[in-house]
Amino acid sequence: MDYKTARNFILSQGTALTTQKNPDAFLMLLKEGKPPVPGQMTSILLAVKIIGDALHENPDLDRQLVVALYSIAVESIQLFEAGYRAGVEWPPLLKEDLDRLALAVKNTFAGIPQGKDALDL
Repeated sequence: MDYKTARNFILSQGTALTTQKNPDAFLMLLKEGKPPVPGQMTSILLAVKIIGDALHENPDLDRQLVVALYSIAVESIQLFEAGYRAGVEWPPLLKEDLDRLALAVKNTFAGIPQGKDALDL
């Protein structure tokens, strides 16, 4: 995955609740109380890593990408917790994946390089 692909993927996943274009987007699935499709979380973590690595060399962020990264990190946890309170039985490792995602996004904003081990890919 290259930077352009990673950026477009995060934009589509992170803005899904606003655009309502992709019913299989990560946030849309969580909102409906459904788990991510197989490989979706891994792809999101990989895309955030690629974006973080690229931004480490070029620290400029565009607003559209910042909103998508923020949304995918924060709203996913909020949707997970709302689903949990409503009785949704999430996959056992989803919460840990969401925590890894939040840390990866935080590190991206902070300019901290993310090694492969940091994301457990």
